[in-house]
Amino acid sequence: MIRKAIIPAAGYGIRNLPATKIIPKELFPIGNKPAIDYVVAEAVQAGITDILIVLSRNKTEVMNYFDRSPELEAYLTERQKENLLPLIAPTKLNIQYVSQHEPLGLGHAILLGQSFAAGEPFAIMLPDQISLSRTSILTPLIKCFGQYRANVIGLQTVKQELLSNYGVVSASRLKARTYDIDSIVEKPLHPPSQLAVIGRYIVKPNIFDKLQQTRPGVNGEIQLTDALNEACRSSRMIGYAYNERWYDTSIEEQYIKLQQRALQLKSTKRTTEAE
Repeated sequence: MIRKAIIPAAGYGIRNLPATKIIPKELFPIGNKPAIDYVVAEAVQAGITDILIVLSRNKTEVMNYFDRSPELEAYLTERQKENLLPLIAPTKLNIQYVSQHEPLGLGHAILLGQSFAAGEPFAIMLPDQISLSRTSILTPLIKCFGQYRANVIGLQTVKQELLSNYGVVSASRLKARTYDIDSIVEKPLHPPSQLAVIGRYIVKPNIFDKLQQTRPGVNGEIQLTDALNEACRSSRMIGYAYNERWYDTSIEEQYIKLQQRALQLKSTKRTTEAE
C-alpha cells in the first residue's frame, strides 16, 4: 500500500516566462481548475492519503489554493450561492509543505521529503505532466510495485525526433506494458529506445541514500535520474509504459492541446447529463 506522495513544485518555470514571474506554473488553469489540482485528485483516486508539496518561498499561492477561504465562503453564503461551496472546499488529504530555499535540482527537492517518507515507499508526481484519464494514472504503478517490490517508473513511447528532450530508458520487455530497466539516459543524442520517462514514480525509501551520494551536476543541481541510475546497478527497476495521452504544461503547444481536450471532455459531460 502506497500512502504518501511528494510533489516537487519549487521551480521557477523559466520555460513559461513571463507568466511565471507572478503565477506559479502549477496554478496554470486547465478549465476552471489549476494544474496541480488534477495531480492531487489523481493521488486521491489512487489511495494516497498524505502529500508533501515542495515549494519555493514565492509560491505561497499554492498553499492558499488548498487552504480554506472563510471570506469567500461567507460571501457565497450571504448571496445564497451555497451550491458553489463544494468547489472551494479544501481537500481531505493531509497536505504538508516544505521550502526548497535554493534551486538545487529535482533530486534535492525529493531529499527534502526524507522525514516525511519516514521509511515508507512513496510516489513522486511531477505537477507539470498531466493526463486527463478517467482513472488514476498512478494506480498501475502502485500495482506494479506490489507485484515486483521494486522501484517503478512511468514510461511512454515518444517519437524519435523528440527523444532528445527526455530521459530515455534502456530496457527489456517483461509483459505488454512492463519492462526491466537497465539504465536511464538524460536527453540522449543516441537514444537506447523510444521509451521516455514520464513524471510518475514509485520508489523505495533507500532512494534517499542514493540521492545523498549523488554528486551535483550542471549548475550544482542534484538530479533524480542520476540517483535512479545508481539504484539500477544494485536493485531491480521496473518501467510501466502508458498508452494514455500525456500533456506537459511547460510546453506551450501541449498546454493549449490540454486546454482544448479538457473543454471537449467538459462539453461531452454536459451533453450526457442533459440527455
